[in-house]
Amino acid sequence: MPKTPVTAVFDIGKTNKKFFLFDENLKEVHSTYTRIQAIPDEDDFPSEPILPLREWMLNTFCEALKSQEFEIKKLNFSGHGASFVQTDENGEPVTPLYDYLKPFPEDLLKRFYSENGGKAAFCQQTSSPPLAMLNSGLQLYFLKYAKPEYFKKVRHCLHLPQYLSLIFTGEMVSDYTSIGCHTGLWDFGKMDYHDWVKREGIEALLPPILPGNSLLKTKPELGGIPCGIGVHDSSGALLPYLKQEKEPFALLSTGTWAISINPFNKTSLTESELYKDCLQFLSITGQPIKISRLFIGEEHKVQVEEMYAHWTLPLGTYKKLKFDEALYQKVSKNPKKRIGFKYLKPADYGLEKVDSSDWNSFSEFTEAYYTFLHELTDIQVASIQLVLEGAPVNRLFVDGGFNANVIFLEMLRKKLPEMEIIPSDFPNGSALGAAMLVNLDS
Repeated sequence: MPKTPVTAVFDIGKTNKKFFLFDENLKEVHSTYTRIQAIPDEDDFPSEPILPLREWMLNTFCEALKSQEFEIKKLNFSGHGASFVQTDENGEPVTPLYDYLKPFPEDLLKRFYSENGGKAAFCQQTSSPPLAMLNSGLQLYFLKYAKPEYFKKVRHCLHLPQYLSLIFTGEMVSDYTSIGCHTGLWDFGKMDYHDWVKREGIEALLPPILPGNSLLKTKPELGGIPCGIGVHDSSGALLPYLKQEKEPFALLSTGTWAISINPFNKTSLTESELYKDCLQFLSITGQPIKISRLFIGEEHKVQVEEMYAHWTLPLGTYKKLKFDEALYQKVSKNPKKRIGFKYLKPADYGLEKVDSSDWNSFSEFTEAYYTFLHELTDIQVASIQLVLEGAPVNRLFVDGGFNANVIFLEMLRKKLPEMEIIPSDFPNGSALGAAMLVNLDS
């Protein structure tokens, strides 16, 4: 019996590491995933376990190559942004893959901005809100001056998706989607690396930029299969919609982060927008795309854990809740905010800030959860509006983890009545986008 030809994709998120096989119609026919425990870096801060990840990927791929059912014809990768892998001349990592939540030395940050025309000017030039380690380019500045003993070993700096490609191809490249995701590396006015990258000798460590649909080949021992160069996950998630939709739309891609993307908004960024975590990405061809970001997945996780602990409830309780109009009306009419957010900053959007949540003030879990989602969606709507300003659209697709949360979706509909809110048909949009990229010409 002939094997089914498939495209393989590794989709490496911060939490879940997934492997997919897509058939010739780009329908998912197989998936598996793992979670890998973070390992402490030299400062005892959790870091991405890059070597265990590499081992899992190679083992998973080699097993798939032996399949009696599927024949892998192409391979690609999607990976989370704000992550650099520093390697020696042979492509072996020489530093931990630092977590983007790792603290950045304040004095070093001040020095960086003072050397580069001040924070506001720099952020506007690079379309990157001031996010410290989340501006992944600044990780290289941090390495040069805070960890010189590591930096002197570095010969190449690869964004995570391109490092994943290196594992399988042995070739080092860069791509626009990773360079353009709030890295502080790219001058959007000049459409080239920012002057600081050249001045600090960083550009020499960055491999050549290839278009996002470029194809390399896996190493001979891995089949010599056509292989992509990887894509930043949020940019990958956009591709299936751009292919399918003829009319303008926006996309809310959710997971650890909620990324609001309006591919039809070409307006330049204001300083105010930057400080609300609004920025520009680069598309696979290097064109700017306006986006805004919120750390809602992590916020939801910690708040729900607190609620479960307070009411002694089992994991997954919130998933059993349905939308209740009366309860929504009750919580939305309460004039006082009641949730103390851990990561989100309501004040950035002109909303009231509360220092901490008093779970005892709620009659039961459901009311507390509704109140949390009501206040969360207020901030989410304000973030979405940032990418609609100057380029309104009337449809919003929601993909990723929150597209299954009926309460979240219904609250968005209440608060954005002029828009059609559409749960996505592409729940694995990042992986599907990566698969599409290596099949554009077939």
